Amino acid sequence: MKKFISAAALAVIASAPTLSARENPFLQPFTAPYEIAPYEQILTEDFIPALRAGIAEQERNILNITRNRAMPDFDNTILPLENVSPILEKVAGVFYLYDGALSTPEFVKMAEEAIPILNEASNAVNLNPLLFQRIKTVYDNRNNMGLDPVQIRLVEKYYRQFAEQGADLPEDKKQELIKVNDQLSKLFIKFNKNLLNATNEFYVLVEDEKELSGLPEGTIATAREEAQKRGFDKGWAFTLHAPSRLPVLQSADSRELRRKIYEGYTSLASSGQFSNYPVIADIIRLRNEKAKIMGFNNFAEMMTSRVMAKTPEAAENLLLQVFEPAVKRAHEEVADMQAYVNAEGKDFKIAPWDYYYYADKVKQQKFNFDEASARPYFSLENVLNGLFSAAEKLWGIKMVELPDAPKYMDQVTVYDVQDANTGEHIAVFMCDYFPRSTKRQGAWMEQVQSAGTYEDGSYKRPIIYNVGNFTPPTADTPSLLTIDEVETTFHEFGHALQGMLSRAKYKSQAGTNVDRDYVEMCSQMNEHWAFSPELLKTYAKHYKTGEVIPDEIIEKLNASSKFNQGFVTTELAGAALLDLAWGKNDGQNVDIAAFEKSVADKIGMPEEITFRYRSPYFKHIFGDDGYASGYYTYLWSQVLEADAWELFEEKGIFDPATAASFKKNILESGDEEDAMVLFERFRGHKPDSHALLRLRGFE
Repeated sequence: MKKFISAAALAVIASAPTLSARENPFLQPFTAPYEIAPYEQILTEDFIPALRAGIAEQERNILNITRNRAMPDFDNTILPLENVSPILEKVAGVFYLYDGALSTPEFVKMAEEAIPILNEASNAVNLNPLLFQRIKTVYDNRNNMGLDPVQIRLVEKYYRQFAEQGADLPEDKKQELIKVNDQLSKLFIKFNKNLLNATNEFYVLVEDEKELSGLPEGTIATAREEAQKRGFDKGWAFTLHAPSRLPVLQSADSRELRRKIYEGYTSLASSGQFSNYPVIADIIRLRNEKAKIMGFNNFAEMMTSRVMAKTPEAAENLLLQVFEPAVKRAHEEVADMQAYVNAEGKDFKIAPWDYYYYADKVKQQKFNFDEASARPYFSLENVLNGLFSAAEKLWGIKMVELPDAPKYMDQVTVYDVQDANTGEHIAVFMCDYFPRSTKRQGAWMEQVQSAGTYEDGSYKRPIIYNVGNFTPPTADTPSLLTIDEVETTFHEFGHALQGMLSRAKYKSQAGTNVDRDYVEMCSQMNEHWAFSPELLKTYAKHYKTGEVIPDEIIEKLNASSKFNQGFVTTELAGAALLDLAWGKNDGQNVDIAAFEKSVADKIGMPEEITFRYRSPYFKHIFGDDGYASGYYTYLWSQVLEADAWELFEEKGIFDPATAASFKKNILESGDEEDAMVLFERFRGHKPDSHALLRLRGFE
């Protein structure tokens, strides 16, 4: 396996015994501190044998559960399912980490074989009639078994999840479901592979230095390095990765360069050998079949029935409450931009590739604030200092770097998360922030190991990671983050906090194992501290001089914080409405581009704004089922977040009592109680939807 790892690690692998003689690291105890995986020892060819060993272990343990002649109860049925295969859990944690962050060609080829194997094993558990009958027996008698409320909730969760996976279907329907799930898993692989290849393939080469006018120095330097990597002796290559794409759209004076990048992005994976159009058509058709097998009218109905929204209509109603005032504000923003263009004496109408650029110009005009003036104060090192400082002040944790910990590549940093007062180990946190060809776009949080009770009865702490695609350092400058990247850093760490601080007893209820339309609350809450003046003064320091960010910039930054919210909210809510529309589509003879246009026309999407993600690169909903018919949950969660933040503003954003309540009721509790109960316990009332409109400046 060709891996991006250190020379020392390569030396270890080079001197290792041949594959026939070496031991599979997944099948040995992880001996590093806190059982961190031995990444430097793991080869691509280790995954399949380890997965098969884990599946065999799972089969044995499931057989032991179903053969047990004792009356089904919590201890002999539910508890064993929490640790049904320790081997498989270990392998899967690393497998899905690599799938997103280290997806080399060798790994992709192996994953195409591995994912169907994993799906087959999952079906063997989820559709096992004897196992489901035992779960159902426990479920039916849960209130008469002397269980505590957390255990009862866990029983209910297992019953619901097995039923949702088709465990209660007749045998012929189960076989249909297995076939559909297998086909979908292969389509997800193809979608992601096409998207990664299409993203890596695209670039715009600029040979005339005049075309670089307006761009930040760091972006230009990175583009020069990219051109050299692609074999060009001269020129600058701009790609669709966010650290290249967004500065062009926001800062390039060349309208033609902005157009090329915008059209390249919005047509990503839409044609040629990497087109996702036929893949999406098949996914939509199969999802509709799956919903019918499960007894629903459509896929959106099936997916929303499982979360707080309950129906697609409820989700759409919330979105439209936000979308309509957002569109009204967006029209006002476009009018301001058009006035700016007209005042310059230019004769063109604002187009989508002008939006970022002229929004920034109007922002400078209205607030005398250029985001580029703030960027030197946001080196990644400084931002992490602020992030960790806030975490210590609010949640009582400190981050201690583990320089000798195993890591899957040199760019990764590993921390021991400790109780700031006692030094107690709380979690392992890994971060990996810069783009590369083997990493998918975007930013995310996941875990390699969950908090919770394990097979030997021990309670283990989690191993959590954040991955991003931020502006990388150059030969002359450190990584200087945009305001959006600073916000994203805090956002993903908010997810990480919910994973790291979890005190739930059982793994299935720990961390982010909560309803999909609740999971974004913690991440979006954490964004608020990023630009609070109290915190900014402690971490935002000029990377050259060490000067603390001036009050003038802080004031402008916060005064302009609600600027352009029409655009931001419109593209997000529009994408969520598109997602729900796909969930209600039957997949028969669907024209992807025409369907998108019909949705845009129906909801009144302004012509200057497109969906935040167009379908061919909407990985949230077509890369897997994670956010399918559920992208609306970002805004649903923002209602909770906006309302919760108003309490912090009222009491003080670092108020110890408010922070302690949020930590206990939200960050630590996981899914041990109903999300609405936990929220009301913290906030003191049901969520106020108008809080979001107030936060966005629409009320």
